[in-house]
Amino acid sequence: MALATALVVGGSVGACSRVPGVYTYVPAGQEKSAGAGGSVAFDAKAYVNGIWTSKVLPTVEKDAVPAAELIPALDADQGAASKKYGNQAGAGSPYAFLVKGAGTVTAADADSPTHPVTVKVDGISGKTAEIQVVTGPVIAGTGLRDAVKFIKFGDFTNQLDYADAATELNNKVKADVLAKVKAKDLVGKKVTFAGAFSLVAPGVVLVVPTQLAVGS
Repeated sequence: MALATALVVGGSVGACSRVPGVYTYVPAGQEKSAGAGGSVAFDAKAYVNGIWTSKVLPTVEKDAVPAAELIPALDADQGAASKKYGNQAGAGSPYAFLVKGAGTVTAADADSPTHPVTVKVDGISGKTAEIQVVTGPVIAGTGLRDAVKFIKFGDFTNQLDYADAATELNNKVKADVLAKVKAKDLVGKKVTFAGAFSLVAPGVVLVVPTQLAVGS
């Protein structure tokens, strides 16, 4: 089974009512407006800003699996590799993975709203050698939220806040990682990358990068 590349769409989590004893994240010293039922409104941007440098980036750096190891493993036995390397946010959710690597950009897709670049990964041969890395402006899915493992549904007041956290993580990637990246300018160049992807269909790999830099 050869690994294809395609747009990743977000995995879903079953609807859930307010969880007793679980409180919305509110950064110290910041005023929030009252939400439904008088609860404090969740500020997804403040939440992500509060964990990005201290938790998200260090987790990716520490736990990301080399692409030259992960991609062939998924190709050989997706089920076993998913359990070994991936994380499920909930029962029935797609496995999400942290990955890192280097390679040469062979193409840029200007027609897709995610503007993915195709990267021929160093250390892999054959059809599985190519993966895609999103460059925006659109980033879909919950791969980054789910792959870091420490962001749990039970930490949030409701499903909407949990979903907003995933969306804001993607927004943070656009602002901090991809704001100055032009996909077409990467073609033919060597890049290093790190980030996350959700495997929502067999062989579907589209990395949301927390790092994307020219050079090895």
